[in-house]
Amino acid sequence: MNRRDVIALVAGAAALRPQFSAAQQAKVPTVGVLLVQSPGSEQFWRGLKEALRGLGYVEGRNIRFEYRSDEGQQNRLPELAAELVRLKVDVIVTWFTPAAHAAKDATRDIPIVMSSGAAVETGLVASLARPGGNITGTSGMAAELDGKMVELVREMLPSAHRVAALANASDPFSKPFLKEIEMAGQATKTTIDAIRLRGPDELDAAFSALQKDRPDAVIVQPSLGLERPATLALQYRMPALEHFREFAEAGGLMSYSFDEGEIYRSTAVYVDKILKGAKPADLPVEQPTKFELIVNLKTAKALGLTVPQSFLGRADEVIE
Repeated sequence: MNRRDVIALVAGAAALRPQFSAAQQAKVPTVGVLLVQSPGSEQFWRGLKEALRGLGYVEGRNIRFEYRSDEGQQNRLPELAAELVRLKVDVIVTWFTPAAHAAKDATRDIPIVMSSGAAVETGLVASLARPGGNITGTSGMAAELDGKMVELVREMLPSAHRVAALANASDPFSKPFLKEIEMAGQATKTTIDAIRLRGPDELDAAFSALQKDRPDAVIVQPSLGLERPATLALQYRMPALEHFREFAEAGGLMSYSFDEGEIYRSTAVYVDKILKGAKPADLPVEQPTKFELIVNLKTAKALGLTVPQSFLGRADEVIE
């Protein structure tokens, strides 16, 4: 190699060095997503990606995702959370309270953005205003909504005086779920039958057992699933309520919950702030401001129920 070639080689290497340096610095952030499987979880996943696109994040270009679902087996959540930690993701997004607890147990360093988590009630954060630690996000106000559903049962069905509450004992939120329902039962003079299941696999047996001493209505904890309990409630001709609209769309009598789109957008904003350097401890936990009441009038007719017109007038959507 002559002197001229050596000079050209050195010059070329020098010209490329800034490009290599820039490539090394332009690290694409990775977001771990940990979900409790339900029909609503897929909608959350789509809604989250869409909300992040609205903030300028394009998958494969300036953001990567590591998606993990428990596939209906909540005992897998700790293992999945640990896997995301080993992958050294930049932030973990969780859907539902059990996923948030699994992530919290797996790491004290990686920021966690919970979506629809029972934040204070289950000890995920110290307070909404000052979450502390590495967790922030949105709280679904689920416990308060459960109490509200007892009131809605009495408004829709004035003759109802006994309500069964199906709780998922494997979900940390089952305690505040039942507490709020029982408090609402006392306030409305409604008898509450608390039934604790170990998981969705016990739903069929639970509805079959309820036939022997039928309640006037059933409230189902969302982590037990959406489509299956709605189908069983219709099969056993029981008025049933749950939070997410998919429950009413699948044949449940009624759903009452926060506006899901608002939750997706809020979650994306938290992810954006954290990727830009914000600390979870400095970001107050948000609560939803919009709520939806959906009534499946087709199901009401199939159950032989007459829904007061005044109640239908309050609904955000009536399925006919």
